[in-house]
Amino acid sequence: MNISIVVPILSGWLAALLVNYLSDVLPATRKLTNPTCQHCAAKKAWTDYLLLKGCTVCGKARSWRTWLVQLFGVVASLYIWFVPPKGLNYWLGFILLIYLAVVFVIDVEHRLILHPVSYVGIVVGLIIGIILHGIQATLIGGAVGFGVMYLLYFMGVLFARRMARRQGETAIEEGDALGFGDVNLAGIVGLILGWPLISFGILAAILAGGVVSLLLILGMLLLKRYQAFAAIPYAPFLILGVVLLLFR
Repeated sequence: MNISIVVPILSGWLAALLVNYLSDVLPATRKLTNPTCQHCAAKKAWTDYLLLKGCTVCGKARSWRTWLVQLFGVVASLYIWFVPPKGLNYWLGFILLIYLAVVFVIDVEHRLILHPVSYVGIVVGLIIGIILHGIQATLIGGAVGFGVMYLLYFMGVLFARRMARRQGETAIEEGDALGFGDVNLAGIVGLILGWPLISFGILAAILAGGVVSLLLILGMLLLKRYQAFAAIPYAPFLILGVVLLLFR
């Protein structure tokens, strides 16, 4: 086996450790802190955490997400090692994947796209977008991505409020229909994809989100557990657009 393959394997494993760490601590503390047990909140020794050991206080093992992220990190790193994303080298594609993975995991688990994560995304998006498309197409793409998703966000809020009033219920909190973090992420995706590629990225996200939403509604109806305005994380669909357009 070529010794060079050790680089993407090791890089992918270490990157996955970082993704798991950020996904564990940022939703709880909004800052970089010592990792704690997700079950009993006991502080973990760094050696135990990095070796993926369970909690020494309550005895709970690490979650399945921890192991899934570690596996995905290695596989994804190997993939872009041999098939670099369009217009980028391995390391830039690697950094982009780390960012997208952090957003994906946190949004799926907590339905949150944190502002500090968005700030980092703007920097990453600008750098990658300018390399791929130049500054003008990058900024236009960011503006279009943000603008289109903001319009959908605003329309969703108005629709949800109207439906709540018709049903005699208290209006849902603003942003429940589509979180404003998704609007920020769409702007970041626009920076990454640039103009006009962002139009295809948004379209892919809308179509994928619509299909998944329809399947969820059908599933709830079949199980007789239908719930109006059931929220789903939207970041995975925006990330899907980036992956389809840059990593295939």
